[in-house]
Amino acid sequence: MIEVPPPPEGAAHRRSIIMDSYPADNGHVTVVGRLTDQIPRAAPGQQRIHDMTLALTVRLAGLVITAAEADMTAFPHTECPLIAPAFARLEGLSVARGFTRELRQRLGGASGCSHLGELARAMGPAVVRTATEQLAHTRRGKSPESAGPPPLPLGTCHVWAADGAGPLKIEAGWVPGSVDRPIPPVAHFRNGSH
Repeated sequence: MIEVPPPPEGAAHRRSIIMDSYPADNGHVTVVGRLTDQIPRAAPGQQRIHDMTLALTVRLAGLVITAAEADMTAFPHTECPLIAPAFARLEGLSVARGFTRELRQRLGGASGCSHLGELARAMGPAVVRTATEQLAHTRRGKSPESAGPPPLPLGTCHVWAADGAGPLKIEAGWVPGSVDRPIPPVAHFRNGSH
């Protein structure tokens, strides 16, 4: 395990991104992301330079954004908050494949805010994770046939490559949400230990 040293005295910059996710209703989830930038060694009252929030409500079917709202409580220029309403343009966008490219087209460069754009990009995987967890929660107690197929983050990392451990575990009988993490290796499911 890599040991992370404490931040040095007089750090020049500190960025935090925090996301909270929760079910909105039967067919939707909401993910709220917050990005903050601080200059710890700046004068009191001048340390926080960005504090921005983006809330996305996503329909589980198709992972389509149905509502998007941005807000800024700390920003360097008085004009910064003027761009927040533009983030409503995320509505109708699927967080599945092509999300980052479409985000750049709709709100990249001078059409958006680099900080809210970075937050939105980071929220894409969080939306997928939230949707996966919510659907797994909904599926618990149902037969696999009535619950339908689980959403899979195919192609997102080596585990979810077409021939990766994730698809192989499902093929061997693993049902997402059915065992504790870390999820055992493929052999565990092939041996019928699930």
